[in-house]
Amino acid sequence: MSTIYDFEAQQINGQNVPLSQYRGRAMLIVNTASACGFTPQFAGLEALHTTYGAKGLVVLGFPCNQFGAQDKGSNAEIAEFCQLNYGVSFPMMAKIDVNGSTAHPLYQWLTKQAPGLLGTTGIKWNFTKFLVGKDGTVLKRYAPNDTPESLSKDIEAALA
Repeated sequence: MSTIYDFEAQQINGQNVPLSQYRGRAMLIVNTASACGFTPQFAGLEALHTTYGAKGLVVLGFPCNQFGAQDKGSNAEIAEFCQLNYGVSFPMMAKIDVNGSTAHPLYQWLTKQAPGLLGTTGIKWNFTKFLVGKDGTVLKRYAPNDTPESLSKDIEAALA
């Protein structure tokens, strides 16, 4: 796989989505969890979706249970939690692994395109974020403690 548009993901409702449908749009890809100290970032991610969605940003949430078993629920339970507690209206995908031999191919590719601190490829925790430009290039990787609000300037540049 050479570009982000070569990948597919499964929506939380089970429908397959080719990422090529987001060609020409910037993407913010986030591994999420429902029972994490960073879970309140769902509100900030929804605010980014509301503010920048019409301008070309797509926020994609990928639930993951690999960090402290903080997303144990089924896809249906996760979807309900996100909607009821944070009003999430951006696309949520089916639960995946982001590390190891079972990592989703998208995450294997993302971590090679934008390694973490000291060149590490592994995802360290929930709410690691990847900003992808309108041309499909991975622009930047953000740590879990980088709040959605702090990404606005980079998102605006990616949308310009």
